[in-house]
Amino acid sequence: MNLDPAKFAEHVNDANRIEFPAGFELHLPRILGFQITKFMLLELAAAVLIVVIFVPLARRLARDGPPKGRFWNFFEALVLFIRDGIVRPGVGRSESGRFLPFVATMFLFILFCNLAGMFPWLGSPTATINVTGPLAIITFCVGAGAGMKKYGVLGFWAGLCPTMDVPIALRIVLTPMIIALEILGMLIRYSVLAIRLLANMFGGHLGLAVLLSFIAMTAGSVAWWLVAPTTIAVAVAISMLELFIAVLQAYVFAFLAALFIGMAVHRH
Repeated sequence: MNLDPAKFAEHVNDANRIEFPAGFELHLPRILGFQITKFMLLELAAAVLIVVIFVPLARRLARDGPPKGRFWNFFEALVLFIRDGIVRPGVGRSESGRFLPFVATMFLFILFCNLAGMFPWLGSPTATINVTGPLAIITFCVGAGAGMKKYGVLGFWAGLCPTMDVPIALRIVLTPMIIALEILGMLIRYSVLAIRLLANMFGGHLGLAVLLSFIAMTAGSVAWWLVAPTTIAVAVAISMLELFIAVLQAYVFAFLAALFIGMAVHRH
């Protein structure tokens, strides 16, 4: 049987249609010459979920005090976890209030996008660089912008070079080199932020697609009776691992984002 890697990647790639079980397909429209894609809808759904859940929660907290009920208590505990477990350790307690909304939004948006990939006919928007790249760029802009606001434009970029107790002639040579290396290191850090999330989400779903293809490969043969149940059992186990990874990668991205922002607003 000819195995086309592109076929395996279809599940994790963006598309202009959504394939549902039983062979039903929903073709997405073009609006003013702009093609609406599956991942666009999933990202919009993630954003709407954040608004629908957390805006009422914030209003409840402002109006009635502590939220009541398991549903609201769960999401309040989630926000407290983001504040105490991600933002404060990464940014610092004194600056945490400023950056909690941004980091919490990043965490929740990535989490909801990751969880969308648990539905085989949807896929995860975070499995493409077109999503993880802009998320990393936005994080870079927030971190660099906060640093420039605090220290000034020249002060922030010049501050990348630590104070050196060396002769002035040597300092003139070393300072631009160190600043250039620091800027390069900063760009690498944010690039890795995008690639790490992309690789984990893309690789996991691609592995599941390849694994499940074994069932189709053995269809009509005696081996199918052994391959099919074994493959399904392994796929279920891997799916549980993917569920954990979906949460873990949202945490890792948010924590690194908070850490990088903290590095920008607190000079080393």
